[in-house]
Amino acid sequence: MKILLAHNDYARHSGEETVVDTMAILLQNRGHEIAFYRRSSSGKRERLLGQISGFFQGIYSPSGIRGMREAIREENPDVINIHNLYPFISPAALSECHKAKIPVVMTVHNYRLICPTGLFMRNGAPCEKCLQRGDEWSCIRHNCEGAFPRSIGYALRGAYARWNKIFYQYVDRMVCLTDFQRQKLIDAGFDAAKIRVIPNTIDMPDAVIPTVGEYVAYCGRLSYEKGVDLLFAVATRHPEIRFKFAGEIRDHEMIPKNLPNNCELVGHLTQEQLGKFYRKAAFIVIPSRCYEGFPMAIPEAARYGKCVIGPDHGAFSNIIGQGLEAVGRLFESGNISALEQQIISLWQNPNLAKDLGMASYHKAYRCYSSTIVIQQWEQLFEEVRKN
Repeated sequence: MKILLAHNDYARHSGEETVVDTMAILLQNRGHEIAFYRRSSSGKRERLLGQISGFFQGIYSPSGIRGMREAIREENPDVINIHNLYPFISPAALSECHKAKIPVVMTVHNYRLICPTGLFMRNGAPCEKCLQRGDEWSCIRHNCEGAFPRSIGYALRGAYARWNKIFYQYVDRMVCLTDFQRQKLIDAGFDAAKIRVIPNTIDMPDAVIPTVGEYVAYCGRLSYEKGVDLLFAVATRHPEIRFKFAGEIRDHEMIPKNLPNNCELVGHLTQEQLGKFYRKAAFIVIPSRCYEGFPMAIPEAARYGKCVIGPDHGAFSNIIGQGLEAVGRLFESGNISALEQQIISLWQNPNLAKDLGMASYHKAYRCYSSTIVIQQWEQLFEEVRKN
């Protein structure tokens, strides 16, 4: 089978680029032929001309449409797998897939189909106003992007796609990463019969030896929406616990001016360094304020038999779970005291942390292993081809 992967790379490398590249490798290893239609936003948002171009092309991109048409003609794929279309491909390019009668499967990485920013977040808390109202104008009213030109652009491109029913008409199947995400699309009026749940994938070892660990770990970009300030607040209250933060600093205001002695910023880590970072951690904390699509730090930690403490909302609730099925611990989003309680509970009970870490490993092995996930994709691609 020949599969065309279409993706507009972000200005900064993101998890979506990793997913696209990983999927290409996994499908090729299974004997499929992979072709790409990719464009990039790198270096363009910093320039005024690039921002203006992104504004208009996010709504309707003639070059994106032309590029899709040429990719289809040159590659003649059996299936097209869409990832991100904004801004330089644009949803309007999906009409070319329809004209060519090639089935389209769209990977829904975030909430952008029903929230202009894609985050479902405003003023540091989850916000579903655009979903509840059935339009995008709250993004402008509340200036959700923090800059009115960008908020207007994001709202207009979402409104254009909705008015023209582009995603409803030209996408044969949508693939969500969690049940939570799927339900939000259904709430927005998308056809439930066309929406599947296939999680992100990770290579899992056949066995893992659990360890107690030496510190509480955070892995991800250091920014407001990720809630790292909440974790710093807990660390300040508990100098007896070591905390390590891995990732790029995106918001320097989130870093305390006087960094507590028990906190260490280790920066961006290579894959080898990241493996050692997880192994030596007692457990991982992701205090994210936003729902997130599929936080990869959870299965990444599971590879090493480590559990995660996360907020009780969005993807976290689905992946971590509750009660006897829990593979980690949940806390009320944004509640520092609730976060503190969960951290202290696991820190003082290392055997519980080890048990949850092994439960996390087994769930990831069962649900997110590369072989299992790629078979689900193959079955879906075959299904849309036959239809």
